Formats: sequence, structure tokens, C-alpha cells
Amino acid sequence: MYLAPVELTPKLVNALYTEAMLLADEARSYFDGDRERTIVPTAAAVAFSCESLKVTTRLMHIIAWLLNQKALYAGELSERDAIGALDELGYAPATDSTWLDNLPDDARHLIAASEDLYYRVQRVAQSVIRDAMEEPAPLQMIARLRQAF
Repeated sequence: MYLAPVELTPKLVNALYTEAMLLADEARSYFDGDRERTIVPTAAAVAFSCESLKVTTRLMHIIAWLLNQKALYAGELSERDAIGALDELGYAPATDSTWLDNLPDDARHLIAASEDLYYRVQRVAQSVIRDAMEEPAPLQMIARLRQAF
């Protein structure tokens, strides 16, 4: 399946950031309770706790990456400072589908929504990295000279 490259714009960054923050708030509200105590068997309750951590991890990586992009657009961070680890979306472990059917519907919805958002942002991040890598060497040299002076 071919996926067209995505152009990262401030509008897209803001939309993804808003979606991530709303989802993070929804996940926090949901997973903060004692729901895992009502899940049977015990192994499913442990899976519920693990999945809540995975959702949080995904969302925090997304939010951190988007904040980095917002800082770039706002001029608070130079492209030179953003190169490297900050340019990549952090790793988030996949959901363990073994226990997914034993989890409440709301939990499955949040897990799926966080995975969907993570993979969309991952696709955008990879597109940004590819675009940065494809800049011709002479343009890279000119950019470095400009930064030096």
C-alpha cells in the first residue's frame, strides 16, 4: 500500500497536538480509577495496567515530538538544535493482542486511538526525516555557512 508523503505544517502540528492532548486527558481520566481491580482474571488486570502504561508512553512521545515541532515553528529552537534524537519519535511498545478481548470496551477504544495517532504521527515524523535527509549537499553547506555568520 502506497502512502503519500505528508507535508508538516504548523496547522497540522497544532491539530495533532490538540488531538493528542485531548486523548491524553481522556486516558488519564479513564485509567486513573480502580478499574483494573474489577477485571477478571488477574492476568487480564495486569494486562490492563500494562496497556495503560503503553497508552501513556505513546501519547507522551507524541506530545514531546509535537512540542519540538511547535518550538521549531515558533523560532524557539533552531533546526540545528533539533537534529538527532529530538527529530525522531520515541519508541512505544505495541499492544499485546492476547489480552485485548478481556479488556473493557472503553480501554480497547483508548488503546486503538492511541495506536492510530502514534502511527499517523510516526508517518509524519518519518516523512520529515526523509525530507531533511534529501536536502542537496550544496544547500546544506550554505545553511551551515549562514549559521556560522
